[in-house]
Amino acid sequence: QVQLVESGGGLVQTGGSLRLSCAASGLTFSSSTMGWFRQAPGKEREFVAVISWSGGMTSYGVSVKGRFTISRDNAKNTVYLQMNSLKPEDTATYYCAATRQYSTRALSYDYWGQGTQVTVSS
Repeated sequence: QVQLVESGGGLVQTGGSLRLSCAASGLTFSSSTMGWFRQAPGKEREFVAVISWSGGMTSYGVSVKGRFTISRDNAKNTVYLQMNSLKPEDTATYYCAATRQYSTRALSYDYWGQGTQVTVSS
């Protein structure tokens, strides 16, 4: 049974930082591409970042590029999302997801976590 468990969300002021973690189990983490997506109320799920199985390739959504960094530790079966210079428009539920192929499309992902809430106050 695959489980993806996000943590690290919370309330932060504009300009602040948070680091999200996603602990994976029940899958071959070291061969999985891992992604972060987010969804704000009334909006569609949005691609945030993706990292290849080795960590050698990453991609970011336009709205977060230069502010967020995705990384992974295959020894700990964990993927991270470092979020800096946070803005109110970053407020959303953040989800990690796993897939076998490198993709920025939510439909390509097979497994999803329950999400962690990030709220950025102005």
